[in-house]
This record gives sequence, C-alpha cells and structure tokens, in this order.
Amino acid sequence: MNQHPELNTTALPVSASDHMLGPQTARVALVEYGDFECPSCAQAYPAVKILLKHFGERVRFVFRHFPLREVHPHAELAAEAAEAAGAQNKFWPMHDLLFQNQLHLNAKNLRHYAEKVELDLARYDFEMGEHVYLQRVQEHIEGGTRSRVRSTPTFFVNGVVCDVSFGLEHLQRAIETELRV
Repeated sequence: MNQHPELNTTALPVSASDHMLGPQTARVALVEYGDFECPSCAQAYPAVKILLKHFGERVRFVFRHFPLREVHPHAELAAEAAEAAGAQNKFWPMHDLLFQNQLHLNAKNLRHYAEKVELDLARYDFEMGEHVYLQRVQEHIEGGTRSRVRSTPTFFVNGVVCDVSFGLEHLQRAIETELRV
C-alpha cells in the first residue's frame, strides 16, 4: 500500500546483482537506499537489524547506495569500499563496520576496516585507487533517482515506498501488512 499515492514511487525490482540478506523466496522484499555517512541511516541501522531478526526468513533485505555527496563528503568513497568488500564476499561485514564507525570514513579508516574484515588488501588498494566500483555506486544512485529517492534512508516494501519520517514502526506495519496479503 503506497502511503503517498501522489508520489507514485516504486523501487526498481530486486535483482541477482543486489546485496541481499534473507532468502530469495521471502514474501517481502525490503529495499533500503542508504548513505553510510547519513545520521538518519545510522539510526535506522540497528532498527533494521531488529526487524530482520523479528521477521526472519519471511523478509529479504536489500541495501542500495545513495550517497548524498553534497552533504556527506565521505559517503561515496565508503560506498565504493563496501562494493570492494562485496567483490570479496564481505559486503555485509563491511556494511556493518561502516555504520558502526560512521564518523570515521576517510580513506585511511576505510582501509583499516578492509583489513579488519580480512580483505585481500593489495586487491582492495588497487580497486579503490582505480575507483573500480564507482560506476556501480553511480548505477545505484541513478536507480534511486528513477525511483524518486530524495533522502536517506528511503525504504521500499515489495517495491512500494514506505514513509518512515515519523518512525520506523511504519516500516514494521508495512511489512506486517504485506505478510497478511
């Protein structure tokens, strides 16, 4: 149920190239467009973890990058670091570290996190130096823009935007509603 039908906002479909937690067969796809340097995203981070634990196998969570470069100068590089980690099957540990250390996202700290999640550092250094994953981050931004994402975090439940501006309990209710359908 679109809580703001005048926006006519839907997310791009979830694809195999997305970073996902939970089974592909889950009845609900929860998509977040987020920014690792966004204070509101950092506030949502533990709540999303709680929701995922609560709903278990019934929800599949997808994280897409939407760095707000104008206000968060380290967000895009942090997104690239997450993608570099993802290429080594460590996206989620890096995702967690970035949100847990949100105030420390400069290049030196990002490399430290890469070391902490046990990435191949030579590969990480090369890929970050060449901005190998910048295009992927840009594609997420473009997808978010097409889906009318304007701020972070923006959540979609089964493709429909869920307004969480007054609290994440709206997200829980939207998931519960989809599970009842």
